Amino acid sequence: MPRHFLNLADAGGDAVAAMINDALTRKPARRDWPKGQPDRDAPLAGRVLATIFEKNSTRTRVSFDMAMRQLGGSAIVMEAGGMQLGRGESIADTARVLSRMVDAIMIRTDNHAKIEELAHYASVPVINGLTDQSHPCQIMADLLTLVERGFALPGLQLAWLGDGNNVLHSLIEAAGLMQFTIRIGGPAGYEPDPGFVARARAAGGDIRFTSDAREAVAGAQVVVTDCWVSMGQPGGEAKIAAMSPYQVNDALMAEAAGDAVFMHCLPAHRGEEVSESVIDSSRSVVWDEAENRIHAQKSVLRWVFGQL
Repeated sequence: MPRHFLNLADAGGDAVAAMINDALTRKPARRDWPKGQPDRDAPLAGRVLATIFEKNSTRTRVSFDMAMRQLGGSAIVMEAGGMQLGRGESIADTARVLSRMVDAIMIRTDNHAKIEELAHYASVPVINGLTDQSHPCQIMADLLTLVERGFALPGLQLAWLGDGNNVLHSLIEAAGLMQFTIRIGGPAGYEPDPGFVARARAAGGDIRFTSDAREAVAGAQVVVTDCWVSMGQPGGEAKIAAMSPYQVNDALMAEAAGDAVFMHCLPAHRGEEVSESVIDSSRSVVWDEAENRIHAQKSVLRWVFGQL
């Protein structure tokens, strides 16, 4: 059976730790190299990754392409609208065909059921590049960034400001696997999927809720937010109004720990969920996060191919 990476739980805590450690080793070994130069061992030489995009992308598109190049392999980038998938070919048939032609598939889509169906019919590994339910590759990059910065994951105190979206779902999953705390600050009616919360708590994660933004951030080592209205999601002005008390600004960051960092998966709506002064401050690690999409995903790719 192929090794799929649809959610962090597909790998488990030990494998997540192994992927982070692999990235921590491989990233500095490339210092000052041309970005397209393959790693010395080129562990995925000859391998081809098909990447399918049903949603707009900057970081996911470029990072997977560069990850394959650095691992010695290659990537085929496809827009769903330019494939037969966009003209009605079934997900199952797409999975069967691509499995005969490439070594792995990454898809960035909407309904999580699509990626589950793709994985069911594919005979090669399938990787979640984002669905409406979860975004595990982003969280792998976030965890890598935090460890690089010297934070220990067990016992970490993390604050989330905003609604219960796909990024938060994967963060909650990580809290259960790696044993840390998330204090979620947001308005009633915008909570995350209770299934993710229940599973994380059962695994030892500490997930808390508050409607008070300052209470959520008080003493936190990491402050995280995301855009208030995600691609293709309902919301508009009413949702933005409900979220406005949870903007991460200088006053809110002052409530966090002295060495706290700010994180955002990007793209950011400056002046909405985060102020210009915070995202451009020395406490912001958003550019490290973005770059680390490459390095974390290299380790995810090695994991799905059984190299970790």
